[in-house]
Amino acid sequence: MHTASFRAAMLGFALGTAAALSTLPAMAASPKGEEPWPVRPVRFIVPFAPGAANDLIARAVGSKLADIWGQSVVVDNRPGGGTVIGSDMVARSPADGYTLLQIGLAHAVNPSVISKLPYDSLRDFTMVAQTGESPFVMVANVSLPIKNLRDLVAMAKAKPGTLAYGSTGSGGTSHLMGELLKSMAGIDVIHVPYKGLSPALTEVIGGQIHYSFGSWSTVGPFVKAGKLRALAVTSAKRSPVTPDLPTISEEGFKGYDATPWWGIAGPGGIPRPLLARINGGVRTAMASAEMKERFALQGIEIATGTSEEFTALVKAEIVRWAKIVKNAGIKAD
Repeated sequence: MHTASFRAAMLGFALGTAAALSTLPAMAASPKGEEPWPVRPVRFIVPFAPGAANDLIARAVGSKLADIWGQSVVVDNRPGGGTVIGSDMVARSPADGYTLLQIGLAHAVNPSVISKLPYDSLRDFTMVAQTGESPFVMVANVSLPIKNLRDLVAMAKAKPGTLAYGSTGSGGTSHLMGELLKSMAGIDVIHVPYKGLSPALTEVIGGQIHYSFGSWSTVGPFVKAGKLRALAVTSAKRSPVTPDLPTISEEGFKGYDATPWWGIAGPGGIPRPLLARINGGVRTAMASAEMKERFALQGIEIATGTSEEFTALVKAEIVRWAKIVKNAGIKAD
């Protein structure tokens, strides 16, 4: 073969190889000296029932990560025990990146309300990255003769022990929100735990109980349909999703702040190079226009960053909620 022909053939081979490689998933290639990851499906455990805010978030993020990593991300719902059942499964899993956990505010609250956790909420987990945050909305039965939160509190004080609120379970996020308000407002109300937000909202709509707390993605459709009355948001500042709704703090209970957040964790001890790759995938996913649109539809603000930043957030939240739980005398019934 002539030299010119040989060079042309080799150039064609090189270009063809480069084109073929460019079609491989971006995360399939590994840094030099490291084993490829992921080479099989990633299990994404959600310690909540299907349909809850955590489940919707996990499925959206998992779908995008599957595109980025070129491997299936299988959402596995493991509800129960105030997120303890699913969390414990992850804590006991190998730190190889193939088992991840959807976590939220409950992860930081549990050390204060559950006396004997089967794991350490920090040591036995690797905080990968935060994904979002959004306040809950306090909603009430539309037949109650009230216009706002102040009216509901006045009613509770006038008729102690007669109003009831529903939560997703004892020691859960919405239980903490209800007990924090109860403590700050000085009211005597009944807590009714349910196995998820859907049955609690059904009872509020039906009038069996009087109010509850939930994400806008869950309660919003009922509010828009006139089946629930939105009273306030649980964050320190108004939400851009519901700018007309006051905060509980604005309604006279200064300092009230219970802002749910969400993120991804894994078993403790994930090697730093692998952690960096998983974190990178999550941050790429959260930066996409698709995720911004999907989260906006759910009323959730995207919030992400490094593993170190997420670890610092979880640590701070554990300390903050320990003080709140102690001061309010909150227990997981």
